[in-house]
Amino acid sequence: MIRIYLLKFLTILISSIFFIKLFSLQVLDKDYEKLSQNNAILEIEDYPERGFIFDRKNRVLVSNQPAYDVMIIPENLSPFDTLSFCKLTGINKKKLKLNLESARKYSKRLPSVVVNQISKESYAELQEQMWKFQGFFVQKKSIRDYRVNFGANVLGYVSEVNTEDLTKDSYYRQGDLIGRQGIEKSYEKELRGKKGKKFLQKDRFNRIIGPYKNGKYDIEPSQAQNINLTIDIELQSYGEKLMKNKRGGIVAIEPETGEVLALITAPSYDPNILVGRKRSRNYKILANDTISKPLFDRALLAQYSPGSTLKPLNALIALQEKIIDNETKYNCNKGFYYAKNAHMDCNCRYGTKNDLISSIHRSCNTFFSRTYINLINNSNSASKGVEKWKNYLESFGFGNYLGYDLPIGRPGLIPNSEFYNVLYKGENWSATNIISNGIGQGEVLATPIQLANYACALANKGFYVTPHFVRTRKEEKTKIKLSKINTKVETDYFNNVIDGMHKVIEKGTARIAKIKGLEMCGKTGTVENFTIINGNKTQLTDHSIFIAFAPKENPKIAIAAFIENGYWGSRWAAPISSLMIEKYLYNSIDRRNLEKRMLNGSLENEYNKPLSGANFNINE
Repeated sequence: MIRIYLLKFLTILISSIFFIKLFSLQVLDKDYEKLSQNNAILEIEDYPERGFIFDRKNRVLVSNQPAYDVMIIPENLSPFDTLSFCKLTGINKKKLKLNLESARKYSKRLPSVVVNQISKESYAELQEQMWKFQGFFVQKKSIRDYRVNFGANVLGYVSEVNTEDLTKDSYYRQGDLIGRQGIEKSYEKELRGKKGKKFLQKDRFNRIIGPYKNGKYDIEPSQAQNINLTIDIELQSYGEKLMKNKRGGIVAIEPETGEVLALITAPSYDPNILVGRKRSRNYKILANDTISKPLFDRALLAQYSPGSTLKPLNALIALQEKIIDNETKYNCNKGFYYAKNAHMDCNCRYGTKNDLISSIHRSCNTFFSRTYINLINNSNSASKGVEKWKNYLESFGFGNYLGYDLPIGRPGLIPNSEFYNVLYKGENWSATNIISNGIGQGEVLATPIQLANYACALANKGFYVTPHFVRTRKEEKTKIKLSKINTKVETDYFNNVIDGMHKVIEKGTARIAKIKGLEMCGKTGTVENFTIINGNKTQLTDHSIFIAFAPKENPKIAIAAFIENGYWGSRWAAPISSLMIEKYLYNSIDRRNLEKRMLNGSLENEYNKPLSGANFNINE
């Protein structure tokens, strides 16, 4: 017992000593202020190595490589041979002049970058002749080394701080690097660590002759944190290969935990091209590609109509509201007339009679349109009916940003009664005016990550966990609140809907997605694609969409795929999704012919059409 108390006492004592010493050095001790004002002493910042990024299986995705910046303190500058300097550093004379002027404007006494990220060879040669260039010195730092050539939208990139960054955060100095997108941006503070300081002694010729007082006043940098992602990099890589020559987004999530297994946008780019001195040039090339938009993350930013994938949710709402039950049946004669001269088409044969389960696996428009009309009309007014329906959709994560830990996103759109009051110029509208919402072709918009999250809620029978990209450890504070979020539909109502989604794979619209020995549940969608040309609504090639989860019991993966101009759900989205599920669950592919067809398949001819819909309906 005495040993325990002694250990606690020693721990507190040692911690107190360190705290007092640090407080004394950094706050009370004025020696640092004197040092910074001493022209014979050069104060430089000591950068910690940026934190590594690993995937969920501890495979290194991002590490560091050494880089060397040539710095200048303008007040110490003496005349020098500019041609020799330019030859050694690989900078042209015009750029050198501009950088020196910029450094003077920034500060005459503080260091500024003149040439960034020179090569190891240039650094070695420059060091030998550094005595010729008074006022210059070389500062070593690390730059990113992306070990993979994919996943750029998740990982992000780093670049030099700009004027806005310097204004927002006093931590940064000109020439510092900062995370710009993805994990690099979201976890910038964790990945950057905290800079230290070094004080170097100069002689009367302003040459650095060594550490000041053997480094007595130096402050060691604080080590940066390493980060483990939820991403399975093999699944990410496989998905990006499947999406070659296609456009769209795919998101895969572990339903029980909300951990994002893959986040795919196509087309994308190799993250390594945004490292080094060619970063700016390469970024401009990517940014100027306004056709394929490689910098636009379709998985998080593109807002699409969900199509028939919304039908299971409308069924759940109707069950909860007692509009239908498991025995409800509607006749379908290739559609039905819901108003005078207004017909809802359907692919069911004449005389088909569908119950809940068959309506899902046949994707019957008649069943879900009738159900939606009755759902809206179940309230005192269409306005109240729409508001109730909207609340249900929002409980499944639609219409909001979800709260995941990447810096970009879109909320999608769930229209409310005010939306339709404006659209129809007053309150003179009814359920038949908005009937397309029943089959996911109305005004509803959703991002692929919202659809994947919705698939998780189906898999979990009524709840989801906030999607996230960084695995949490007990000793670490999480950036987001990983709460279990319950939907407004009770668990018991999910069973028959899930049975219907299982039959979608077994004998319905997504038989192509069937995996031998695996019970999988899914729903296809074929999303009509329109644009306005010369004031006329013009139909373009439909989009292909699919949501799924597997296995049926105790699901391990939920997925949503949206392939722009992919014709129909089972043509591209369903087979690609099922291959990813097979790869993740079994780490191998048996359906080699299907895999070959998806890997080699291309929609480039579709995108090259003059009126390709891929550039119109992603609601940027």
